[in-house]
Amino acid sequence: MGSLSRFHKIALISLGAVGGGLAYYQINSGKNEKKYGAYNSWTTNFTPSVKWDKNWDHREPESIVRPKRSDEPEEENKYNEKLEKARSKAVRHLFLIRHGQYNVQGETDKERTLTDLGRIQADLTGQRLASLDIKWDLLVKSTMTRAQETAAIIAKHLDKDIEVKDCQLLEEGAPIPPEPPVGHWRPEPRQFFQDSARIEAAFRRYFHRAPPEQTKDTYTLLVCHANVIRFFVCKALQFPPEGWLRISLNHASITWISIMPNGNVVLRSLSDTGHMEPKYITSR
Repeated sequence: MGSLSRFHKIALISLGAVGGGLAYYQINSGKNEKKYGAYNSWTTNFTPSVKWDKNWDHREPESIVRPKRSDEPEEENKYNEKLEKARSKAVRHLFLIRHGQYNVQGETDKERTLTDLGRIQADLTGQRLASLDIKWDLLVKSTMTRAQETAAIIAKHLDKDIEVKDCQLLEEGAPIPPEPPVGHWRPEPRQFFQDSARIEAAFRRYFHRAPPEQTKDTYTLLVCHANVIRFFVCKALQFPPEGWLRISLNHASITWISIMPNGNVVLRSLSDTGHMEPKYITSR
């Protein structure tokens, strides 16, 4: 009986503590909402420095459906029907694959072919992608030699009927001046001017929510380059794009991004090379 009595006391004390905590939260939540706004984390009272732009791909239904002409019920119903038809219903999965290690001493692109290790890396990544048991819809590869070779090795492990495309927009380049600058890598200002528009165009081509008529999730492989992938990640997550050079990517690594029907973006993996033994992993 003594132990049972002690248990009751402990239970009552615990309930009292929980109730007091809830009461404190209820009392202060109204004050915090007025002070910090309605979108705070209730645990930290933190105000986001930058809010998510839900119409980042210009495919938010409200932005592509003509506004209502009146508040009449019939007009309201028609407007809501159009909104529903314009909504995305599927997820677009993008797998960004960096090329394998290559011969950096080559003076021209054709001479910058994969090393023996680079071919092993590409083969291991092809095996990994095949093991995921995913029905791949499309493989897009940069037109640069090292990406072409990497994609060809990966394709050997995938279904023969996968659609394959070349894309010049995905070639390596200088997206925008990085912050902080890196001493050993300083392209001419004109290179940023030339490359930034092309890489931005590549982002707009591949990064967007699924069209309303798409009913099944799609899985696309983009075989390209470190600078391009790092810039894509920052842009997709709405991080400061000038921070792209702060990210390191391994050769033949897998970066997986999902674009949800409501426009939210999820980074599922970044520079994944867990399918390789440590002796095969390189980044430069």
